[in-house]
Amino acid sequence: MPAIILDGNKIAADIKKEAADEVRRMRSAGTQPGLAVVIAGDDPASNIYVRNKVKACEELGIHSEKHALPESVTTDELLELVQSLNQRDEIDGVLVQLPLPKHVDHRRVLTAVDPLKDVDGFHPVNVGNLATGRPGLFPCTPLGIMEILRRENIRVEGAEAVVVGRSEVVGKPISMMLLNQSATVSICHSKTRNLPDVCRRADILVAAIGRPGMITRDFVKPGATVIDVGINRVTDLAEFERFFSGDGKRRDSFEKRGSTLVGDVHPDVAAVAGAITPVPGGVGLLTVAMLIVNTLKACKTRRMGEVAQAERA
Repeated sequence: MPAIILDGNKIAADIKKEAADEVRRMRSAGTQPGLAVVIAGDDPASNIYVRNKVKACEELGIHSEKHALPESVTTDELLELVQSLNQRDEIDGVLVQLPLPKHVDHRRVLTAVDPLKDVDGFHPVNVGNLATGRPGLFPCTPLGIMEILRRENIRVEGAEAVVVGRSEVVGKPISMMLLNQSATVSICHSKTRNLPDVCRRADILVAAIGRPGMITRDFVKPGATVIDVGINRVTDLAEFERFFSGDGKRRDSFEKRGSTLVGDVHPDVAAVAGAITPVPGGVGLLTVAMLIVNTLKACKTRRMGEVAQAERA
């Protein structure tokens, strides 16, 4: 029986609809949430990501600003901009788009963001809040994964979860989120011994390793929920055939565009998994949706006091 497809399009649309209702309520109370996005250099992928984030905010009635700086920007200049955004009350979220130019000290810049405005969830204060189970702003992609599991009624409590990848953006925070909801969590990486054996224990398998199609059928326990975080561009025909042989529709699109996307999970895994996120159309769409949620949360915490009161209760 083929896996249930966990539709990121629908879940992201539902979250944005809920956010739009919340923005209308906040604006009627005299408060408009605000997000500032800082980008340096001219990385094509970063420009696309920033454009999507700003567009999503505009569609929902959130004030948004894009601060585009040249490749030559210095660490001190970025720090000065971040500090100025920290001081503006109408700006609730400050997002510094990565990667920054190589000569910039990105850790200093990220740490300069006010933790109450850190809608990416990268500040050490928010990392500590997540690790200790306290309220805070947490990374958007892991939050999106947890929303998928929650909205699709996939039980986390008591489940055995395996996370492949230990990045600060996805691997580590999703591991902590799963642990905070009482899953038994294993974190795997390039040095893990007998990786397929470890992965086959998982009721919930999260692949965030950044290697196309690395997770194959022999990594997956039949019926497991598989969350594919990877987004890898395939441009080579031989590699395309390795993943999508016999898929005529995908082949036509590949020949027309010259590329296609594949996750960190081989498409064949859908034949053994119980549920799986597609690529595209899965986790990636939740990242922007959860950025919006974080911006609203920051606004309510900073300017309306609602989140803090609810969490104290």
